[in-house]
Amino acid sequence: MRRQSKKGRAVFEEIKDLVTESYNPRTKLIDRLSMREILEVISSEDSKVAEVVRGELPYIEKAVALIVEALKGGGRLIYFGAGTSGRLGVLDAAECPPTFGASPKQIIGVIAGGRKALWRAIEGAEDDVDAAMSEVKRLKIDSRDAVIGITASRRTPFVLTVLEQSRRVGAKTVFLTCNPRSTVKIKVDVAICPVVGAEVVSGSTRMKAALAQKMILNMLTTTAMIKLGKVYKNLMVDLQVKSEKLKERSKRTIMEVTGVSYRKASNLLRRSGGSVKLAILRHHLGVDSPEAKRLLKESDELLYRALGERDQA
Repeated sequence: MRRQSKKGRAVFEEIKDLVTESYNPRTKLIDRLSMREILEVISSEDSKVAEVVRGELPYIEKAVALIVEALKGGGRLIYFGAGTSGRLGVLDAAECPPTFGASPKQIIGVIAGGRKALWRAIEGAEDDVDAAMSEVKRLKIDSRDAVIGITASRRTPFVLTVLEQSRRVGAKTVFLTCNPRSTVKIKVDVAICPVVGAEVVSGSTRMKAALAQKMILNMLTTTAMIKLGKVYKNLMVDLQVKSEKLKERSKRTIMEVTGVSYRKASNLLRRSGGSVKLAILRHHLGVDSPEAKRLLKESDELLYRALGERDQA
């Protein structure tokens, strides 16, 4: 009991000065407000997040460069987090294959406590250092990979252990936390620190902190995927045609780029094995699929280059 008390006291001392655990003076009487007033307060606090994230763009850019380097070099992007942060990482990883045609083995999300923790809190999972070390071994993380640890508080043992072990094997490491950069003690290649301040409900980092994290994760993968040729202009051209909606979106994209009819777009998509990129190249250049694939490879998978268009608009 005494040992547990000492451990608890140590954690208390560790979190008591965290920005994410601080009290928000603007919401100290929120329990007295009307429903509309509560909503207005939450909305007002949320509106500050975008500007905070904007201030982290130089660090987000560095992280994107590491991700692109990893994925081009045959490595993976792997998110690690606990609780809300872990769920956001898993969500972002899950959305990349249908949106950008990325392999599920290429972008991975890991949450402390495993799959059950996605829909139910697993007590103590964020403190499980042994589980963190096991995950690094299970995934065989190496120098080709980019590992992103996500934690609002910056003290989650599961995440810190993963980053330490990943750095030890030479992986590229990024730390995303909502506490000041000056308080980050762990060594990583890039620290992204959107300090959104005290939450509406003190310590509830599923609110502003999670909003900032979600925005940044969107930026990281979307920008990386664009630079890897998954987007032409502002259109998804590497999406996986695995549902009727995505199939019809693919046809619409082909029609938008080429100006052909719905029927012609359908035929192009079918003859190109469901690849929007190949369909567009086949139509514009009059080549077959093998030649279109060769042109794409020579153009670093960037469709505009394969089409002979200039780098700058």
